[in-house]
Amino acid sequence: MAVYCTAFAQKYNPANEHLRQKTAFQTSVPWMPQIDVRSDVAIVYGVNDNNGMKFEQRVQSWRDRGYQTAFMTGIAWGSYFDYFLGKWDGQNHLGVGQVTKKGDTIFHGKNMPYVVPVQSFIEYMKTAIVKRVIDAGITTIFLEEPEFWARAGYSAPFKQEWQKYYGFPWRPQDESPENTYLSSKLKYHLYYEAIKQVSNYAKEYGKTKGENVKVYIATHSLVNYSSWQIVSPEASLASLPGIDGYIAQVWTGTSREPTYFDGNKKERVFENAYLEYGSMLSMTAPTGRKLFFLTDPIEDWPRNWADYKKNYQATFTAELLYPTIDNYEVMPWPERIYTHPYKVANSDSMVLIPKFYSTQMQVMINVLNDMPVSSNHVNGVNSIGVLMSNSLMFQRFPTHNGFEDPQFSNFYGQTLPLVKRGIPVQTVHMENLQYPNTLSKIKVLVMSYSNMKPTSPEVHKYIADWVEKGGVLIYCGRDDDPYQSVMEWWDTKGNHYKSPSEHLFKLLHINPASAQQKFRAGKGAVYIIRNNPKEFVMQSNNDAAYLDIVEKAYESDAKAGRLILKNNFYLERGPYDIVSVLDENNNSKPLIVKGPVIDLFNPELPVLAEKRVEPGEQSLLYDLKRVADKTHPKVLASAARIYEAKAGIRSFSFIAKSPVNTLNSMRVLLPAKPAEVVAADNKGQQVTDVKTSWDSSSGTLYLGFNNSPDGIKVTLKW
Repeated sequence: MAVYCTAFAQKYNPANEHLRQKTAFQTSVPWMPQIDVRSDVAIVYGVNDNNGMKFEQRVQSWRDRGYQTAFMTGIAWGSYFDYFLGKWDGQNHLGVGQVTKKGDTIFHGKNMPYVVPVQSFIEYMKTAIVKRVIDAGITTIFLEEPEFWARAGYSAPFKQEWQKYYGFPWRPQDESPENTYLSSKLKYHLYYEAIKQVSNYAKEYGKTKGENVKVYIATHSLVNYSSWQIVSPEASLASLPGIDGYIAQVWTGTSREPTYFDGNKKERVFENAYLEYGSMLSMTAPTGRKLFFLTDPIEDWPRNWADYKKNYQATFTAELLYPTIDNYEVMPWPERIYTHPYKVANSDSMVLIPKFYSTQMQVMINVLNDMPVSSNHVNGVNSIGVLMSNSLMFQRFPTHNGFEDPQFSNFYGQTLPLVKRGIPVQTVHMENLQYPNTLSKIKVLVMSYSNMKPTSPEVHKYIADWVEKGGVLIYCGRDDDPYQSVMEWWDTKGNHYKSPSEHLFKLLHINPASAQQKFRAGKGAVYIIRNNPKEFVMQSNNDAAYLDIVEKAYESDAKAGRLILKNNFYLERGPYDIVSVLDENNNSKPLIVKGPVIDLFNPELPVLAEKRVEPGEQSLLYDLKRVADKTHPKVLASAARIYEAKAGIRSFSFIAKSPVNTLNSMRVLLPAKPAEVVAADNKGQQVTDVKTSWDSSSGTLYLGFNNSPDGIKVTLKW
């Protein structure tokens, strides 16, 4: 398994992008006016020729409307029927599917199995997919979801790959923890190698065409894959020279996975999304690769519009709380958002997206077009980290020796007690410890080997060096899970440690068998808590001792100041205030943001003197106090993308474009109340049903009218 490599793709620098690629969406259909979202990039999904339209024509339909085009396809599954059913090379390949112990193939759809990425599949991806895409003039490729299910690993192709990789016959993963660990490492390796080959081919073939092809991986977070019992290469891909970055696929569907906290199992969408985005950021930040954050205004499972709206606001807020990321996939599948009906809350009736929600959604995605990077931080303590590793995915299925980790609680036991007290905890990827800046801002690091294992002895050298230079380590765990003794570096090749933590503690020159809980190590300190972290959250009122040690470590040992406990996350990014107030907290007070502010989660865009955000709620505000020049006209918020904005001596004009059948809602800053408001379509015909209202306290004009993908030109005079 390749973890540490020295060859890197070029670091992401937005200044080097010839055309801005800040926002994008993915779609499997040609352009149509109902889904003209107006992001920078349309990511065309799949090479299939559908309904008489070839792939190349589908791409061109988006280019004709002014979009940059990119491409996305699955790397573990897809509509590759010519491969699966034999048209490509004369052989049926349905047998490459991932197979469970019962002998069932895991399918993503009819005749569409999740694959064991054997060499024939890799060759198909290169020559039948990637080549055609580059020939169509596309130079940005997203390979989606490299996923090997933990419950799979029983097919003939997998057994053959096992023999080649390990040099001994396949072993059933259900028979021992060691077999499970070995099986997971092989699944990890197979997709690492598949992506390595496909991305390298894309780069090299692009060069023959005189093109600099970029390859990204669109993937769920390590938090989600571990929770859902899926194995994927994740962090190690960042070391591949053929990989230029990632899309962090976080949305309501991943973040609503129930978690335990205070003994209660339930959905905690905001908190989960915050940790998911954080794990994707920590995976990529030290490598300098480009990272897109994704959100979805709906989700894969049919719910109702009220449910979608509530959870979209939660995940959207979570992504904005990471101020160093300003690239976004604003939505997947606009065709299903705008053209498919879903239920109304408390009803069986199905309707297309309500106008109030499409307006709010479009305001939000146009905020993403404007969202700046910021050097600000979320309020509170930002220097407590929790260690993660790709090996979190290796211990999830099946259960051995009765050791359970329900709902991935050994991870949430380390993180949720902090997040729920308003501590913006940072996740730290073990695979990135080789980079000096990975731990440079961390004062206290929490870790456990109850649910993961170290990938190499070098991991411990980096941690020990950090502690000896003044870092404070909190190790939580009984070291009693059955994976402590799997065949790995700490108990092979002359090493005889009963658990990997023994090696770490030896490097730190401490004796964990003593009655002590705290140890000095160089200029730093180590705390050992002999509880598995799941105990902190699966039992009610059982995290106080853990929090007490975190407080001592931070205040007394790290001498980092006071550990601030609160019930909110608050961040300022340019003119935007991003707010989330936490429930399940001793403090049940709302957070009050003083105005004047524009409420961007309200489709009418009201100007408020103050905004009260209650526990369990989120808010996105435009703070008018931070407008630099109030005499210069500017569109502050809009449910349409703005083009050709021009300020005259006593006038201001612009063109607004957004999908048909939606309502625009805008708030425009002006130096004086307008005497004339004129709106006209692209043919010059005046639009008559324009709503206007002037807010004298803020000097802003509200405008409302029907959207058009062809554009509505607005002229304001005063």
